[in-house]
Amino acid sequence: MSALAGAGIGLRAPHYRQFLEQRPKAGWLEVHTENYLDQAGGDFHVLQELRRDYAISLHGVGLGLGSARGFSEQHLARVASLAQRIEPALVSEHLSWGAVFDRHLNDLLPLALNHVALALLEERVGRMQDALGRPILLENVSSFVRFADDAMSEAEFLAALAQRTGCGLLLDVNNLYVNQCNHEEDALTALQAIARGTVGEIHLAGHLVTPQAVIDHHGAKVADPVWRLYEAALARFGAVPTLIEWDTDIPALDVLLSEAGKAAAIAAAFSSSDADFDARRCGIPVAPLPDNAALAAQQQAFSDALFAEEAESALQLKHAERFSLYRGNLSSTWRKALAAAFPVIAQLVGEEFFAALAREYGRAQPSESGDLNCFGAHVESFLRSFPHTQDLPYLPDMARLEWQLHRIHYARHELALQAQDINPQTLEQSAFPWQATAHLFESDWAIVPLWLAHQGAEFPREMAQPSRALLSRPQWTAQVTPLEAPEYAALQELKNGETVGAALDAAFALDENFDVAASLRQWLQQQILVKRPH
Repeated sequence: MSALAGAGIGLRAPHYRQFLEQRPKAGWLEVHTENYLDQAGGDFHVLQELRRDYAISLHGVGLGLGSARGFSEQHLARVASLAQRIEPALVSEHLSWGAVFDRHLNDLLPLALNHVALALLEERVGRMQDALGRPILLENVSSFVRFADDAMSEAEFLAALAQRTGCGLLLDVNNLYVNQCNHEEDALTALQAIARGTVGEIHLAGHLVTPQAVIDHHGAKVADPVWRLYEAALARFGAVPTLIEWDTDIPALDVLLSEAGKAAAIAAAFSSSDADFDARRCGIPVAPLPDNAALAAQQQAFSDALFAEEAESALQLKHAERFSLYRGNLSSTWRKALAAAFPVIAQLVGEEFFAALAREYGRAQPSESGDLNCFGAHVESFLRSFPHTQDLPYLPDMARLEWQLHRIHYARHELALQAQDINPQTLEQSAFPWQATAHLFESDWAIVPLWLAHQGAEFPREMAQPSRALLSRPQWTAQVTPLEAPEYAALQELKNGETVGAALDAAFALDENFDVAASLRQWLQQQILVKRPH
């Protein structure tokens, strides 16, 4: 576990290849924890490779530590497992909430800054630190509203939490500036409220100025006022490791490295003597969980208002006119998550229709997890009854294909069966486990040719024709291989745990000229079978 030093950048998928091939000079890398919770697939492979050469910081966005109801122990266990395997220099989360008892909202929602919330966070932070066996960092968030019953500033809240739990703080300087603009909260006063030695990391990012509010959108270079506030933060806390965040409209890697270089140059003028947060120090015993019924009711009312505009009147907020921005964030999150899993469907129906479809799906099928990679699990069944897509009756089957590919991307791949592992004398009597990275697909529609057409092949002339495919991930990218009925029948037998002999019988029943040797070679190349341990 290497300590963070200097200026780092967020590792994002568009830059994977450059990092793997060139190992560009970056102080360290930060990754979003939820993108790697499955500990499998191409993303995790990249992280495993790069952690050999770069210090890593795990930055969570899905735990919702401030959720009075709906906090997931399973999610926390997955985070702890990932941290144990990756051995990051730091682990961080946000001062926010994101769930109620029946749904996850998948956003960094503003927490009431009162003593009930402080007691809840004290217990949750302690529980997380116990699960990880280390102190965490907690980040200040930007917000559009504040609660009328707030009893302290966010900086005072964080300072008290750090003192009570032994956690450190991830100081997002851009968020400080955004909140100064949105709530007239003096950022320099906020810096003074935080004790030296508690800040373990600093974030810098771009923001968007709109007539309604300043939005922390992570889609531009760091603004000049934020750079000046960064200097003030360094003057108080010393040369703390600093990250350039850029999550939307991601630019070329050189742009990020240039921003990181600017941060490093500014920090070089400041002493590191005050930057002494120790991620290894022992935590403080976990506080008992307080009575938080009032906080839970407040968060439930907030959630209700996200789904029903008329429910906003029950909220007691400062700047309530901005609440609709959270509703817009929720719709945007749904759209982006589904577009990542169902890119062909998004192309088939068009951007505007897909955005509306995502909104309707999110309302009908609330998110069940802080891990957005699981959000699209019910799209197929939703489309079967969605009235506005009934003129595209093949769409649910396309959703099934795309969801299988999406899950294959994150599935664990076991050691694959190779030709040298096969005994020809006993092959027909042998059965082999099926890889989690392989699926069989069958439809009464030309789904496979249509999907392939969106990858550059010719479009099918007729949709009302059956299609079959083997979905596999022999390396790090999922593949779709069209199948004829005999080969599909053989693979179905193998997937069901039957012997190779039974699989061949199923194929020969449909085609007496079935090419055994060619099919077996292809199955081995696609690594769909697991090598049995000796």
